[in-house]
Amino acid sequence: MSTAANKIGTDDIHAYMKALGERAREASLAIGRADTGSKNAALLAIADAIDAASAKLIEENARDLEAGRKSGLDAALLDRLELNDDRISAMAEGLRQIATLPDPVGEITGLAYRPSGIQVGKMRVPLGVIGIIYESRPNVTADAAGLCLKSGNATILRGGSEAIHSNQAIAACIQQGLAQAGLPKEVVQVIEVTDRSAVGELIRMNRYVDVIVPRGGKGLIERVSAEATVPVIKHLHGICHVYIDDHADIDKGIKVAFNSKTQRYGTCNTMETLLVASSVADQVLPRLRQMYDEKGVELRGCDVTRKILPGIAVASDEDWDTEYLAPILSIRVVEGIDQAMDHIRHHGSGHTDSIITEDWSHARRFLREVDSSSVMVNASTRFADGYEYGLGAEIGISTDKIHVRGPVGLEGLTSQKFVVLGDGHIRG
Repeated sequence: MSTAANKIGTDDIHAYMKALGERAREASLAIGRADTGSKNAALLAIADAIDAASAKLIEENARDLEAGRKSGLDAALLDRLELNDDRISAMAEGLRQIATLPDPVGEITGLAYRPSGIQVGKMRVPLGVIGIIYESRPNVTADAAGLCLKSGNATILRGGSEAIHSNQAIAACIQQGLAQAGLPKEVVQVIEVTDRSAVGELIRMNRYVDVIVPRGGKGLIERVSAEATVPVIKHLHGICHVYIDDHADIDKGIKVAFNSKTQRYGTCNTMETLLVASSVADQVLPRLRQMYDEKGVELRGCDVTRKILPGIAVASDEDWDTEYLAPILSIRVVEGIDQAMDHIRHHGSGHTDSIITEDWSHARRFLREVDSSSVMVNASTRFADGYEYGLGAEIGISTDKIHVRGPVGLEGLTSQKFVVLGDGHIRG
């Protein structure tokens, strides 16, 4: 943290945040009119700076990890907090991929003549200033900065206090890249104070901030959603399901269910509940139990599941509504697709749900009737990710239906305005 930031007291937070907002609003004008070449040059320069600073980033991250362990952060949060060579390379690669994506700003679609002779279409435009509040994951600093930059938005980033050293080190790389490309450093500002009142200020800065994106635990997102006067793009939690249908390829179902749970535990697109059709449960569950046992995954099941897998814990009503973010899995045996979809309807969070089936009539029903931001057939829920979807990176995954749904990439950070072309046309 800077010396200036360390001197800021609670009484000065309002003034500090107001100044950030004013600078962001001014910078939004500059980045909103910046050409694609300048934005891409900045993205590539930031990526290079991150690669070059890898050792420094790991050093600063180690300070955060040590402090996190001392303060009792759980394993899932520590996993999200950690930076290593692979994750740093992925940050840089995400920025380079964003640079290769088409620039959405200024795109005109649907231009058509009306009976009056005018042409009416829609132009894609930046949202303006985006405030992003996130916990633990320092890679969000780079991802968010890159997406906002390419989509022509200024951004104010507020990472968690547990990642303050990591975030400041990444912010230095961002500032270096912006300067190299000749863009204002205020295009991306990272809040340097850890006082929680800064969040309260940010989410009420209607004059300066156009939208808030919270990324973190359910408590953070509930607080932001309840207190914000600025519009919010959010998802509360990720209770994701895999349903192994009675017409599933068993080997395929086992492979997908195992990956959906164990590829990484502390993410919002990790499967938390496995649903299995009763006709195939005897074939599926014993094999999966052996695989999950080897990974140390605790299983909790319904009565039918516990008859097939003696000795596992009882799945309570609360389990069906819990995002574990840990090596714990609840399992329910269902009669078929209708009961599976009914379970998802009552207990899902609208994030990601997948069906494993070779029956395409079942697949089509599942795609049509399951109301989640990502619905999959024969694929791991872990694919619900902006990078995997070709968005370059994501600023979050929205389970809202307005203004954007699913992984939020470049288009999700823009809006559209009507454009009208005439040649002296007047309305009669």
